[in-house]
Amino acid sequence: MTNADAHTIADSAGGLKILLDQLDRLTLTLTLHDASRTGKHAHAMQVLDAACRVLAHDDGLPELRRRAGALSDAGIFAGTDWDAPANLLPRLVKHTLTYAEPPTITLEALSLLRFLTVAQDGHVNPALPPDQARQFLTQVLALNLDRLLGTAADEAQRGARGPLAPAVDRLMRYLMAEVGTESILDNLIAEIWRIMAQRPIQVDHVKSMVVQIALALNSGNAHSPTAHLGADRLISALFGPSMLSREDPGIPAYLDRLARADQRMVHDEALAMARAMHDTGLVSDYHAAFLRWTLEAGHPRMLPEALGLSSTGLDALRCYEALVRALIDAAIQPGTAQAVYGLSLMLERGILYSPPIAPSLWRLLETPLSAECGTALESACGTALPAQTHLIAGVLLLLGQPLGVGQGNNPTCQSARALSMWALNDPDFLLWLIAQVSRGDRLLMHFEGAPLDTSTLPPGLATLTPLDADPVSVLLVPHLDRAYAELGRRCAGRGEDPHRWINPELHGWWVGREFHISVDVATGALKDYEGFLRNFHAAYHPMFNGNQPVIHPQPAGIAVTDANGGFIGWHAITLIRVGLDPDDHMRVYFFNPNNDSGQDWGNGVVVSTHGHGERFGEGSLLFGEFASRLYLFHDDGLQRMAQVDVPDDQIAEIAAMGRATWAVGRADLEV
Repeated sequence: MTNADAHTIADSAGGLKILLDQLDRLTLTLTLHDASRTGKHAHAMQVLDAACRVLAHDDGLPELRRRAGALSDAGIFAGTDWDAPANLLPRLVKHTLTYAEPPTITLEALSLLRFLTVAQDGHVNPALPPDQARQFLTQVLALNLDRLLGTAADEAQRGARGPLAPAVDRLMRYLMAEVGTESILDNLIAEIWRIMAQRPIQVDHVKSMVVQIALALNSGNAHSPTAHLGADRLISALFGPSMLSREDPGIPAYLDRLARADQRMVHDEALAMARAMHDTGLVSDYHAAFLRWTLEAGHPRMLPEALGLSSTGLDALRCYEALVRALIDAAIQPGTAQAVYGLSLMLERGILYSPPIAPSLWRLLETPLSAECGTALESACGTALPAQTHLIAGVLLLLGQPLGVGQGNNPTCQSARALSMWALNDPDFLLWLIAQVSRGDRLLMHFEGAPLDTSTLPPGLATLTPLDADPVSVLLVPHLDRAYAELGRRCAGRGEDPHRWINPELHGWWVGREFHISVDVATGALKDYEGFLRNFHAAYHPMFNGNQPVIHPQPAGIAVTDANGGFIGWHAITLIRVGLDPDDHMRVYFFNPNNDSGQDWGNGVVVSTHGHGERFGEGSLLFGEFASRLYLFHDDGLQRMAQVDVPDDQIAEIAAMGRATWAVGRADLEV
């Protein structure tokens, strides 16, 4: 569609009615469900072309909104990334609306209107709870505040503005008007703090949102008198975390100020940088520049203060100072500033005292990347810095924040969970895997004694390199995904859930060999559900297992439900620990690799990420609530039966919660 086409339609009397009649005819008469496989794509393009013309009309958005549900039900999103709305990432919307072709822009616009109908109009989408839809729109609006507030686009965006640019601007204003201008900044800031309370490794989207908030507040057009109260700490953490950087002077000017500063001022800079980093989980480029300057200018004694180390981290730094210096030199740059936080937390964990870790990191520093690995990292991280720099920075982040890794927009929860578990419990094995892939672009593993070479295996669920992931995931996930799929093939025909054998062989010896599952694989029926719940209490509840703690993190499977309690699917998580929360309620603390642990699973079961004794990256639920969504777990087999009998009414209550949600319609298998 050209600009002339758009204006001709918009200016013609009755033009909108003609366009709507055409769109309705294509949607209702020639539905996508009725199209043959060969004609499906052509029909979808006809529908998108009609919708595109409505989108370009000045008054088209309310009409498209009224039809968004019908278009979704007809299958306009079928076979595309937009078909799974729960997996969509807000940070990708801006690029699509700016640079994509008109059919793709139209598809994105229809998706946003679908989110709006779910959030406000009562349209039911089983895969998209209303709260999640509202949260998604809030983040999208935050990342597009430049369109809303009229701030100038950069040259790339200005050159990319096509015939639909005015329509996209109208779409953002329409969404803002519907969601509400008076609360968007307040909600956005609260959302950022909620996300950062989980301390994710990937924070580029958070930083982008903070930038947009800063622009909105500086423009004077923001209509939220309280927005600055929560935003100041976020903005200053990125753009002015210290006295010498407070007005965001730029890296060269900041380094010049440091060179002229006295010892006390340099010490104050170090403390301020560390305070901002640990307060928010965000690291300023100035912090990275400061860290490099301390070593180059002969101020190594400032390192502990700049990293915010306790006595534990300080001891590790003193013992391995040469290695830490080398890691800073190789990985810490203004473009990889978050690695400062990873380095600090890695030292605090004390894992360098494990004999294989330091030699493995030295090996990483000296390992040349294969051409394939270099290309993959450049595709995901860009070419401004060497691929090796991004990889080492990613390793520091993963070793420092094992519970901060996420699967991105990829069906690879098993692989993301494995990376987290190894970083948490078996970091030398993780470093061995990285060494294999970075040198030879393959993993050599074993399953029940038989070798497995990922370079010879077909792709698994992740058919492409995950570009929306951290550097370690970019390299390892494609290989782990192939390995996982191959393990499934080797377990085919055994008559039981393959995770009985896959989990211990893939993750490590420390995964419990006792395997419990509440669902019959062949029929999908419940299999001794009450007995399953009793076994879980006997294995993990301190009141019934002799007060035994969780020794090693254990893989587990949950039946994910939406905000209405409806079953969505099976999902891999890690059971970290069980204990009393500050209110003396027994809770299960676990890791969810899906990028954001805070979720509403329906019927009052809402996952908490802070405020109930969670450590960074953990989600938690009351023990019974967690058990009601659990369908698979491992244990070490040391507790054959509960030390104290679990009350029947307690088991019955939990079983009722499960049967009312994910187990609705599942029969009980007769034993």
